[in-house]
Amino acid sequence: MPDYTARELMTIAAARKIKDGDIVFCGTGISMLAAMAAKHINAPNSVIIFETGAIDSQLEEIPMSVGDPRIMLGASSNSGLADSFALMQNHITGQHVVGILGAAQIDKYGNLNSTAIGDYLHPKVRFSGSGGACDVASFVNRTIIFMQHERRKFVSKVDYLTSPGWLDGPGGRRKAGLTGNGPSTVVTDLAVMGFEEKTKEMYLETYYPGKTPQMVLDSMEFAVNISRARELDPPSERELRILREEVDPQRLILGG
Repeated sequence: MPDYTARELMTIAAARKIKDGDIVFCGTGISMLAAMAAKHINAPNSVIIFETGAIDSQLEEIPMSVGDPRIMLGASSNSGLADSFALMQNHITGQHVVGILGAAQIDKYGNLNSTAIGDYLHPKVRFSGSGGACDVASFVNRTIIFMQHERRKFVSKVDYLTSPGWLDGPGGRRKAGLTGNGPSTVVTDLAVMGFEEKTKEMYLETYYPGKTPQMVLDSMEFAVNISRARELDPPSERELRILREEVDPQRLILGG
């Protein structure tokens, strides 16, 4: 049995995608965990911002939500939602912003649904909707998306377009007037997916230890290119130690 959990593996896989100097716009839960892990492990000069207005806080303890007072400790600025979104869309700082999102459904172009399953007016399930996710997906330089890898979630067509990915492929975002560069990575409980440079379609980048490319394909409604796929390097002892002992020692988000 592996000596790490699926959540730890997903967190570290996402943290590795955050570069030193990135401005990370994150929400509650595993996205916050990944942002903090990156800052402690591989991107010490990254800056974490929250939609509630805290920018570059010390984060000595992991907050339970974006409204937790702990996000304000030692922050460079504590303002409000309007200022944080203005920073995200600024033509200079926005080039370095990475947004971390999640959703109920995703298609091959990274379009997200977090609104409803089924017909919008008579849905099978109604979700909370966009929040700030549509703004993040529309304007940040790139997005990292967390998903559970299931056929009902990786669908040929999302039931409702909550947050734009690459829309209908190359040129789709430009035609829609969106300034951000779109999704770059999808981190799941089976694999890490990327997007083709030319077609903007999803492909299999790495699969997790103990998983196979076929397991990934079997868990999707649409096919993806697996020709370049390789097995993900497992978490190192250093990565796990920092994640467990410094980022979330109380396992508030990592769980028991």
